[in-house]
Amino acid sequence: MKKLWMVLMVATAVSLSACGEKKDKPTDEDYDDLTQTEQVEGVEVNEAGGYGKVISTEGAIELASLVADMEKADGFSGKVKGTVVASCQNKGCWMTLDGGDGNTMMVSFKDYGFFVPMDMAGKEVVIEGTAEIKEVSVEELRHLAEDAGKSAAEIEAITAAKEELSFVADGVMVVG
Repeated sequence: MKKLWMVLMVATAVSLSACGEKKDKPTDEDYDDLTQTEQVEGVEVNEAGGYGKVISTEGAIELASLVADMEKADGFSGKVKGTVVASCQNKGCWMTLDGGDGNTMMVSFKDYGFFVPMDMAGKEVVIEGTAEIKEVSVEELRHLAEDAGKSAAEIEAITAAKEELSFVADGVMVVG
């Protein structure tokens, strides 16, 4: 179990070839005056002010409770609430949520169909979709570490595939 959570600090399950080139980070001010589907740096805000499918916060469970029961987590479908600790610094094509006790959960976006702002760290979100436990290859782990801005030494230190909890979100709503 400890091994599983160690890897959750990195990231998983995104289409590696789709992360593309790094872009300048948009600021919160860039999003202040957006209406329904205007885009900033490839990030489309939906009519509810979220990303992807319009979702509500009703019925969301805390990520810590999902993490506490890994049998339940594998194959979970529904809404989860958590705090973003990192997001892809190339496009906003993934993010990680704080799972408590230093553990995180990787979140990718269904069919690579939407992105989130690159400055999501520290924001509380509700996500809707499905969770599963996956094996992540060394190549993927290194790619994700690079996207997260890790040093060359940290990237080279990744030498083994890992199992981790990942979540594929249909929609994201920022709630705090």
